[in-house]
Amino acid sequence: MKELVDRIAVITGAASGIGLATAHRLADEGMHLALADIEGDGLEQAADAIRAKGVDVLARRTDVMSEDAVNDLADATFDRFGGVHVLFNNAGVAATAATLRTRAWEGSLADWDWTMGVNLRGVLHGVRAFVPRMLANGDEGHIVNTASIAGLVSGANPYNVSKHGVVCLTEGMYLDLAEMGSSLSASVLCPGLINTRILEAERNRPSDLGRSPDVAELRTDLQEFAAGFEAALKGGYEPEVVADHVVEGILESRFYLFPAQPEVLGRVDDRFRRLLERSNPTPRS
Repeated sequence: MKELVDRIAVITGAASGIGLATAHRLADEGMHLALADIEGDGLEQAADAIRAKGVDVLARRTDVMSEDAVNDLADATFDRFGGVHVLFNNAGVAATAATLRTRAWEGSLADWDWTMGVNLRGVLHGVRAFVPRMLANGDEGHIVNTASIAGLVSGANPYNVSKHGVVCLTEGMYLDLAEMGSSLSASVLCPGLINTRILEAERNRPSDLGRSPDVAELRTDLQEFAAGFEAALKGGYEPEVVADHVVEGILESRFYLFPAQPEVLGRVDDRFRRLLERSNPTPRS
């Protein structure tokens, strides 16, 4: 896309973190916004802050796990604005830091249901609700799906698996749109360590899925990993760094967006080097 002024963007997970930072950044570019989040109070505060920049804002409380809710968001957005030019499927969760290191046969299926439901099916719901209408309108446009560096490195836990799915989904979309000669394109966002509240996501977990175990109940190695990872996130990039990558990616039509620390990107290099060498995965130290 070459022009953002007076165009329409949709952002899920818009009440905080990367979503909120990107909403501010796109508003600064002159875009009008449809903001969605499961947290209604935070969403309204975000919408008020964005409106103060002089752009039109639709705020809609949305649970992206629900196909009906995302379809309702699409209906409201097209009714309000008549079109969509940027779709940022950004809502995401991580059950706890410790679940990022659990083994596939450990933990609860509820952790898998929730994580896959938000991180992967939430993106899919956004794609299915918005992209056909964006194609029908015939305008230039861009879809950004939030994955993670976790989607490019090994890990048999719900978060990594969900993010691998987003990478695969988005790459396939990118190729499909190009093959169609569409005026739409796509990017996959793979952040590294970012200072957000994602490890507090359990505050929005559906009650029928219960809660992940308290870290004190876990193996010592998981407790140590959780403490280290939480500290690393707090020392990570601020969400505004990611927002800059998103806007640049839209304007430059770049597929992979990597706002990640060099040492984190090094893990991706290691994995793909092993793939190319057809060697066995290297056990974690």
